[in-house]
Amino acid sequence: MTLGRAPAHEDLFRSTRELCEARLPERSIFRLLAAKAHELFPDDAFADLYVANGRPSIAPRIVSVVMVLQRYSGMSDREAVDAFAFDARWKYAAGALDYDFPGFVHTVLVEMRERLRRSERPHRIFEAVIGSARDAGLIGRKRVLDSTALYDAVATQDTVTLVRSALVGLLAVVDSALADEMRSGFERVDDYRKPGKPSCDWDDAKAREALVDALALDGGAALAVVHGLQLDPRARQAAELLATVLGQDLEQGDDDVFRIARRVAQDRVISTVDPETRHGHKTAARGFDGYKGHVSIDPDSELIVTTEVTAGNVGDAVPAATMLEEVLATAKTAPADEPVAIYGDSSYGTADLVEHIEAAGAEANVKVQPPSAAKGHFAQDAFTIDVDAKTVVCPNGVLVKLRLQKDGAGTADYGVACASCPLRTQCTDSASGRTVRTHPKHKTLARSRAAQRDPEWKQRYRAIRPKVERKIAHLMRRKHGGRRARVRGRIRVAQDFALLAAAVNLARLATLGGAIG
Repeated sequence: MTLGRAPAHEDLFRSTRELCEARLPERSIFRLLAAKAHELFPDDAFADLYVANGRPSIAPRIVSVVMVLQRYSGMSDREAVDAFAFDARWKYAAGALDYDFPGFVHTVLVEMRERLRRSERPHRIFEAVIGSARDAGLIGRKRVLDSTALYDAVATQDTVTLVRSALVGLLAVVDSALADEMRSGFERVDDYRKPGKPSCDWDDAKAREALVDALALDGGAALAVVHGLQLDPRARQAAELLATVLGQDLEQGDDDVFRIARRVAQDRVISTVDPETRHGHKTAARGFDGYKGHVSIDPDSELIVTTEVTAGNVGDAVPAATMLEEVLATAKTAPADEPVAIYGDSSYGTADLVEHIEAAGAEANVKVQPPSAAKGHFAQDAFTIDVDAKTVVCPNGVLVKLRLQKDGAGTADYGVACASCPLRTQCTDSASGRTVRTHPKHKTLARSRAAQRDPEWKQRYRAIRPKVERKIAHLMRRKHGGRRARVRGRIRVAQDFALLAAAVNLARLATLGGAIG
C-alpha cells in the first residue's frame, strides 16, 4: 500500500470541531490530540512503512490517533473502529474530521501494528510524544523506576500438554515426508495433528506414568529424525522448543523410564503458544504468569520517559541500566544544583546498579535492603566489617579475620569465641558459633545503607519514589490491554506497552494544559 494522507482542510459545515469544542473539557485528551496530532503524528513520519505505488492506505495520522485512544480507553480493535465511526470526539481528535468521514475495518489496526513492529522504529508513537514533552522542557533530570505484572494472553500448560503441543507444533511445520518419518517411530497411537491434552485414566498412577514415558519417547524419536538436518527457521524453532520442554520437565530413572522431574527448571517454559512467557513474582506471596512492564518516570511532570518489557521471572534491576541510558548520559555535564538522581525501591537496590549509576556521576537513591538475621539475632550491620583490613568485630568486641574469596565475597568464623560470649543467645543458635558472610561488593552496599539512614534522605525518598506507583495505577486502570496483555510474544507486548504509555502521557499532558512543542 502507498502512503495515505489525512485531509488538509476542514469542511466548515460538516466538521466535528464546533460540537466538540463547545462541550469537551479544556484539559481533555481529545482536545490535545485535535490540536497537536498533525505535529505529533504527521503522515510523512510513517512513510517508510509504505511503498511508492499501490492502493492508498488509511492516513497514518488518523490510525495513530485511533490506536492511542484505543489504548487509553482499553478497547478491542473492533470497539475502537466502532468508536471512530460513531463517536464525534474520536473524529475531532483525529483532526476535526467531518461527521460522515468514512470509517475503516479493524484489520487496519492489526496491519499498522505489524508494520511498526517490523520497522526500525517500532515505538515511534511513544517517542514522538515524549520527544515533544522534552522539547517543551517538561523532562527533568530525575528518574523513578518501577515495574508491574502483565498477565499473559495464553493459558499455562501442564507438562503433558506442553510436550504434546510442542510435538504437534514440530510436525505441523516440517514437510510431509519428514513428518511421516517421525510418526513411523512413535510409541503412542496418536497422529499428533491437533493440539490438546491426550486422553488418559488420570486416576491411575501407572497409566499416567506410561503416558509420560511414551510422550517422552515420541518426542525423542522426532528430534532424532531432524538431528543434523538443515531446517528452515520455523522448523528449527519448533525443534528447539520441543527439546526444551522435554529437558526441563522430564528425567529418566535407573529403569530407563521417563517421569516428571520433582523439581522446577530455571527459566521454565510454561506455554508452547507463547514460549516467552514465564512464572513471575512481584512479592514472595504473589505470583503471576506473563511479563513485567518496566517504566521510568520524571517525578516532577509525572511523565513516563522510558518503557521496557521482560519475561516475568526477570529481576527488576536487569533492564534498569538500559532504561536509564538517556539520562545517565547527561549526568557528568549536569549543573551542580540539578544533579541526575535515580530513585527506586528495594528491587533496584543491587550493588551492580548502584555502582553503574554512581560511575555515570548520578545520585543512586535506590533502596538497598538492610541485612537480616534469623530469629531476631544480630544482623550483619551490628558487626564492624573492614574489608580493606580484612577484619570483623562482633557486638561483644571480638575481632576475627575476614577471609576473602576470588570473587570478593568474605567469610568470618567466630567458632569457639562464641562459647563463653554473654551475647551468644542474641547472636546465634549454632553449636559451631556465628559465621558472618559478606557480599562481593560489601563496601558499596554498606555505603548505600549508611546514606539511607540519613533523615533527609528518607524524607526525599518518601516524597519522590511513591509517584511512580500512581503512574503504574494509571497504566493498569483498564484490565483489557492494561494488566492483561492483548498480544503474544515479548516484542509485541513491549510495543503495546509503549503505546499504552504514550496514551497515558498524552492524558497527562492534557492535564498539564497541553504545553508541548
